[in-house]
Amino acid sequence: MSAMSTILSVAPLSFPWQTIDPFLFCVHHNDAYPAGDAKMAPQASLAGRNIGQDFAGKDGWSMYHGDTVPGFPSHPHRGFETVTIVRRGLIDHSDSLGATARFGGGDVQWLTAGKGIVHCEMFPLVHADQPNPTELFQIWLNLPAKSKMVEPHFTMFWHESIPRTTATDANGRTTEVVCIAGTLGDQKGLPPPPDSWASEADSDLAIYTIKLSPGASWTLPGARNPATRRQLYFFEGGKLTVAGQSVPVKSVMEARATDDCTFVNGDVESELLVLQGRPIGEPVAQYGPFVMNTQQEIHQAFADYRRTEFGGWPWGAGDPVHPRDKGRFAKHADGKVEER
Repeated sequence: MSAMSTILSVAPLSFPWQTIDPFLFCVHHNDAYPAGDAKMAPQASLAGRNIGQDFAGKDGWSMYHGDTVPGFPSHPHRGFETVTIVRRGLIDHSDSLGATARFGGGDVQWLTAGKGIVHCEMFPLVHADQPNPTELFQIWLNLPAKSKMVEPHFTMFWHESIPRTTATDANGRTTEVVCIAGTLGDQKGLPPPPDSWASEADSDLAIYTIKLSPGASWTLPGARNPATRRQLYFFEGGKLTVAGQSVPVKSVMEARATDDCTFVNGDVESELLVLQGRPIGEPVAQYGPFVMNTQQEIHQAFADYRRTEFGGWPWGAGDPVHPRDKGRFAKHADGKVEER
């Protein structure tokens, strides 16, 4: 590989996926859940699963930290943001701000934890007579030191409003790009939360998903900031050439962000996730759900959580879910309700 190659590195995808500053974490959950029972739990035996810590993917799905409904019961965060992209299935969200929601099918939730929030993310299996496939990305985006103790903020991006474009190449093959954050040509993502690194004018932060049809060719334009870094996650497909280099599926690449990057797909549909941004460039001290700049701040986060529970938990059970027939909606901390 030449010194000026667009592709700077290629590695197999791990679990969780490898990330670079300003991103802290990225995971792709893709679960072939069966039909749901009366409690929206799997219509299947849970025998042989490590309930409460089930990440094994037995029979094509995991319970994660759930013991009835799959998902992630109430847990705290401080000092960063979560961006949750639900491609299939549903998530029932509740938090210590009093916000709650059901979202999925392309919706995105962007949650600024700031000085502290407790939330849960459950995966209700609403279909009793058919499978409940559930696929999502969760991305952790760091906050700079000046913003780590901001007020928490809950934002919903409904899929009907998220910019997406379909490009057709010279051979009539299509590429679909969803612009979840940042800009892409004349497409501009929805406004991120006000204290997000993504709201900084020079952060150059972007999150895209790319779906190339068989044989399609498409070029991702270079980023504008020379300090920007860009990761490409090739998570689904067969053969793919990226900037002239053949790359195997289940690979993560760092690309030179300021270069245009051309994808030439093979004979099956391929999908990628793109994460890019200018690094924050500050020390990172992380322990579990808390991400600060120093170990002393981590100790303070635990002390604060023990003392305040970040506002407490107003929902009774740690794993609440909405009624089976409830549609997509969000109730914000200020009482505003959005119905979809």
